Amino acid sequence: MTEGTSFKGIRWVAFGMIDPSTGLIIADEKKGLSKSGVVLVDGDGQGATTANITGLEEAGQQQYANDKVKRITHGTPTPQVALTMLDMPLDVGQKTKGYVYDGRGGYVLTAGRKPNVALMICSSDYWGNAVLDCFANGEMIEPAHNHATSNKNESDYNSTYTYQSLSPIKDDVFVDPTTGTQQSYKEYSSGDANFDAAAMLAEVFGGFVDTDKEIINRIKGAGSSTIAVSEDPNKVTHA
Repeated sequence: MTEGTSFKGIRWVAFGMIDPSTGLIIADEKKGLSKSGVVLVDGDGQGATTANITGLEEAGQQQYANDKVKRITHGTPTPQVALTMLDMPLDVGQKTKGYVYDGRGGYVLTAGRKPNVALMICSSDYWGNAVLDCFANGEMIEPAHNHATSNKNESDYNSTYTYQSLSPIKDDVFVDPTTGTQQSYKEYSSGDANFDAAAMLAEVFGGFVDTDKEIINRIKGAGSSTIAVSEDPNKVTHA
């Protein structure tokens, strides 16, 4: 299947909270985001409007010798995402940025450690394949709320987050197979002949199993016709 490097649109964005000790998805409605652990935001009036990823690479530092550039060194990438949501469920937004519920309708930012959040952004290339930007671990903040008066036009604020990636917790996630070095970002294309949607979801979301194939079917809906779904129980593990 033909694949490309350019892409269009946002098909969807999915979140999962990761156990900081094990690196596994927190599959619990109270402690995590849902019973399965992963939430794909696409409810009534909900979804992502922008997801701008920066810091995938930095320009190299030139090293000179004999009045010539002899070497270029590269630092560790520090990707982050500027994410704007048209809307999303309140509990998902509060949990992912680390706000704690007081049992009386209030939320306060935790004084403890921020939650570990996995993030997947799905768009499609111009050949119809799903393009998936994946982060297995990171932290989310909502740095501001912007209010303005409505007049003849309604003044809206769409929730705006900054997601900062961290190195994956599990050692076998996002590993460069040529050097064994672990990275904090991975890109998938469903147009690849060896693409395995279930294995990808398990890697990004810490053993997540898409039992109802909600996300797998959405990946198919991005245009790919060659989705492989692993049935090997050793490839995916329930949290």
